[in-house]
Amino acid sequence: MNIIRNIKIEGADARPLLLDMYHVQDGIRKPVVIFAHGLKGFKDWGAWDLMGKTFARAGVVFIKFNFSHNGTTIDDPLNFGDLEAFGNNNFSREQIDLGKVIDWVANGNIGIPLNELVRREVHLIGHSRGGGAVLLKAWKDARVRKLATWASVAAFGRFFREDLMEAWEKAGVHYLRNGRTGQDMPLYWQIYADYYARKAELDVAKAVADLTQPLLVVHGDKDTVVPFSAAEELAAAQAEHVLRPIEGGDHTFGAKHPWESDSLPPCLEEAVKATLAFFKY
Repeated sequence: MNIIRNIKIEGADARPLLLDMYHVQDGIRKPVVIFAHGLKGFKDWGAWDLMGKTFARAGVVFIKFNFSHNGTTIDDPLNFGDLEAFGNNNFSREQIDLGKVIDWVANGNIGIPLNELVRREVHLIGHSRGGGAVLLKAWKDARVRKLATWASVAAFGRFFREDLMEAWEKAGVHYLRNGRTGQDMPLYWQIYADYYARKAELDVAKAVADLTQPLLVVHGDKDTVVPFSAAEELAAAQAEHVLRPIEGGDHTFGAKHPWESDSLPPCLEEAVKATLAFFKY
């Protein structure tokens, strides 16, 4: 298996982002699967590396990447060393980043032979907030052939709780506690301002209703971060969907960081298998 790690390309605001690519070189043209992480996530989190290898063995070129403003750095992609960038992330910047990754694939000069991939046959997977990101991107980008959401949010506006808004606007910042690292991670008021300035373009429900591509909705029935009702809401909005509950699955399908096993947790393995079957590879 060929694994190329920490490839650097330009993301939103000319800020670099890193991506990893997995494939088995066998002379067979393969579709490309791009995976987008969620809030407080990163490409090297938990079992995502093992997941990438599993997808590659199944016959795809698998790419996972860090959003440019996810709070990690080029020199240290495993830790949140740039909380200023995290605080200045927003849904618009994530759309730019995802578009840049698709553009990079479509251009073909990605470090593997062109006979190894179908560069204009892109499939997307998004976890949690990344699910909303891939839904919006597929809505506007015909290069996306199929997509899957894993534990996805059903709308972005629900991030903005009414009981927080007055204090958030006055202070200019709201903090999220990262239970794993103990960091208080800032969300600057700009994310709210950007969302409402571009609300029609960032309307996940509208995107889902208008999708022309096949959609798989994967969600654990024990998810306490994004409840299973979000999956039902997404499924109800899109006629050609497939809803795939994962029995006993939590928000990360049993994975945690760091992941020290050589095997995927059973719920994540089930999510991977369901997604591969849906993509038909």
